[in-house]
Amino acid sequence: MKLIEMNREQLSEFKKKVQSDYDEFKSRGLSLDMSRGKPCAEQLDLSMPLLNALVSDSDIKDGAGTDCRNYGILDGIKEAKELFAEILGVKPEEVIVGGNSSLSLMYDTLMRLMVFGTLGNTPWCKEEKIKFLCPAPGYDRHFAITEKLGMELVTVPMTKDGPDMDIVEKLVADKTVKGIWCVPMYSNPEGTTYSDETVKRLASMKTAAPDFRIFWDNAYCIHHLSDTPDVLLNIMDECRKNGTEDRVYMFTSTSKVSFSGAGVSAMAASEKNIADIKKTLTVQTIGYDKMNQLRHIRFFKDFDGVKAHMKKHAEILAPRFKAVLDALEKEIAPLGIGEWNSPNGGYFISFNTMDGCAKRVVELCKEAGVVLTGAGATFPYGKDPADRNIRIAPTYPSVDELEKAVELFCICVKLASAEKLLG
Repeated sequence: MKLIEMNREQLSEFKKKVQSDYDEFKSRGLSLDMSRGKPCAEQLDLSMPLLNALVSDSDIKDGAGTDCRNYGILDGIKEAKELFAEILGVKPEEVIVGGNSSLSLMYDTLMRLMVFGTLGNTPWCKEEKIKFLCPAPGYDRHFAITEKLGMELVTVPMTKDGPDMDIVEKLVADKTVKGIWCVPMYSNPEGTTYSDETVKRLASMKTAAPDFRIFWDNAYCIHHLSDTPDVLLNIMDECRKNGTEDRVYMFTSTSKVSFSGAGVSAMAASEKNIADIKKTLTVQTIGYDKMNQLRHIRFFKDFDGVKAHMKKHAEILAPRFKAVLDALEKEIAPLGIGEWNSPNGGYFISFNTMDGCAKRVVELCKEAGVVLTGAGATFPYGKDPADRNIRIAPTYPSVDELEKAVELFCICVKLASAEKLLG
């Protein structure tokens, strides 16, 4: 029976039983952190040979004969640019290989826009107001960057095809709207891959701001969970068709491919944008860590090597996602008190409670020893207007730990829902 079909007496009995289950879980003294999408130790172990990828004097030089221990090469070694170009579907000339964090590249890119502007346009810091579009549910760290820089965050609802493009196209008619955050493949947290139509409309839409920019964070473009992965249309190709290739900045990294704290990041943009970025980048740095770039190239060898490596990741992660989804299907679906995605890749499961229950579920889980991402974190300013979305990160705990955690999660959803209905 669905909870909303129960009378008050049935609901009270249901709540009493669930409260007993919850109290029993609290007595176990669990301590699990599922607040962020971190790789588990087994995933990190896959890349341990990378540490020994450079074993002789001949290994310290890239294909062009450059000694990677020394200064120089502002935009990355040739082999790294070629690898990331293939991953992102662009030309090597359109790639800058960075340090360990694509988030840092995004932050630096926004700072350059703020301080220097781009391609002759007014620096954003001199504009009276700047608005940035934030598809939600979305990535909290994206929202935090633009909020920190004083921009006004404008929420755009996510659909099964990506951001609601009818709304986006209306909003970009405002010249103060300067950009949009996008996680286009296996989006954080919903696991959505943008439809071809959405990509085409983003590339072709008319914008009032000549320096409107799409921040295309393709963090999960190779993080498939099945042998039938989603397919994402290449936005750079679509922008070229429409003469808007200067509109998009693309980002990715190996943070969840090799070592999270010691991977390699990259961004891609039009050659005009790359040249413009390098004018200020040359003042910021003499060059990023080429030895780490070289280690990764020696370890993976090429894109086929990366894809083979990612299949090993999928073998580790698929059982974790299955454990969560099976529990939700068994415990929550019959009661009609939640909705969730079944992603084909990425790092998260997006769960929607009944309206007004997400904060309570997160609070109950924390009190019983399981820390989740804060309710509201997937929305600008940390405010979910319906208080319903919770991002589940199933990657870090072991399968045994995860089964305990999701059992508790289901109990908390039931308890919060019963409290809501009885209230």
